[in-house]
Amino acid sequence: MMKKLLIYYSLSGNGDAVAAYLADRGFDVRKVEPMNQPPKKFFAQILRCGFNAGRKHCEPLRDFDPDVSAYDEIVIGSPVWNGRLSCPVNTVLRDADLSGKRVTFVLYSGSGGASKAEKQIRGRIPNAAILHLREPKKNPETLDRLSSL
Repeated sequence: MMKKLLIYYSLSGNGDAVAAYLADRGFDVRKVEPMNQPPKKFFAQILRCGFNAGRKHCEPLRDFDPDVSAYDEIVIGSPVWNGRLSCPVNTVLRDADLSGKRVTFVLYSGSGGASKAEKQIRGRIPNAAILHLREPKKNPETLDRLSSL
């Protein structure tokens, strides 16, 4: 039996909705938390997080275990910031050895699309599958797209 792991970041709860769905389907789950929490106000989040994501910044994480050697399949969940992967997920990609793993990215955003993030992923893991979900916390029906994982 294949062991499956979701590693994700969630700022607004969309990643938590993905995590609950996949945990119910047998995935182990690791939520990553940045050492420095983002601003509380939405506009400040957009400015700081979006700017840093645009620079492909890696955010130091609290108690993150990058060892994924026990898993066959890795799903990485990330909000889309400024069209790109979130800074905590950049750190996951830097620190976790995903070679030889089946990798799928689940991207959640207000628009449901993220061409810059997809290009960023393809540059690192060309064969990764990518799913875009439009605000799964507000639109839980979109989670059914994960049933193929």
